[in-house]
Amino acid sequence: MADVIDLKRFAPIDIATLIYVTFTTIAALLFDGDDLPWLLAAHAMLVTVVLLAPAARAAGPVGRFVGDWYPIMLVTGLYAEVGILNLAYGHHHDFAIQRLEQWVFGSQVSYRWIREMPSPVLSSVLHSCYLSYFEILVGAPLGLWLSGRRDGARLTIFGIMTTLYFCYTVSLFFPVTGPRYAFPLPDNAATSVLPARATQWLLDQGDSWGAAFPSSHVAAALVATACALRLWRPLGLVLALPTIGLVVSVVYGQFHYGVDAIAGIVVAVAILVSLNRGVRWDQAAALHPAADLRSSPLRL
Repeated sequence: MADVIDLKRFAPIDIATLIYVTFTTIAALLFDGDDLPWLLAAHAMLVTVVLLAPAARAAGPVGRFVGDWYPIMLVTGLYAEVGILNLAYGHHHDFAIQRLEQWVFGSQVSYRWIREMPSPVLSSVLHSCYLSYFEILVGAPLGLWLSGRRDGARLTIFGIMTTLYFCYTVSLFFPVTGPRYAFPLPDNAATSVLPARATQWLLDQGDSWGAAFPSSHVAAALVATACALRLWRPLGLVLALPTIGLVVSVVYGQFHYGVDAIAGIVVAVAILVSLNRGVRWDQAAALHPAADLRSSPLRL
């Protein structure tokens, strides 16, 4: 039993995941609701996964992959839980964010932009960038992993997930629905193009209510791309353009307030600065197809 709870056996991502589960469990208990029993059961299963992760990493290539990648595999469910808990709470802070938006930009830029610039070409490009979010999120660590930069992939997963954990925690205790819910949806030439319609369909199927501030899409995509640029520049350059487009698209498409995007940029910068203080980037960028699992570029 002592071996199971020995913190030295756990990777930084395991510790970060356990901390996040603690916050989400507190939120679930505070907000309560009909979904509470199965949410707590899901939390218990996630804790079990974390406790088994060290053994999985030592069990061979497949176990090592699962032990390193389980947070990315579960990210859709973690995102959905934020919406479930916020709907149970039933409160939002959009009015406060709209006042901040008015002060920063002088208007509700997320409402006006797509209506004042209804360009089908611009809309197609930006909505395509928005749809590339999961490709950016997975592509950065996967490209590093497949190229043999296993430490770099682990570091990138850690950076992405700590970013998402922070954004999701803020959303749980300060829910903001975003302009997609606060304002009527736009209907013009910009919204009639296929990428825009595909984006709206995707959000109708799986958007998370109350998870607008800060923009986790902006923050996580920036962290993923910045890590890729630092660890393997060609991969980072491939991801850079869609990431820039995504940052713009969340406001143009009326998915986030402008200040949501700015807050996402601030979170990304803070995470990257924190990583810089605890990371040996040269080690993380090195090619180590059979890296020693006891080593880590993170001094945590």
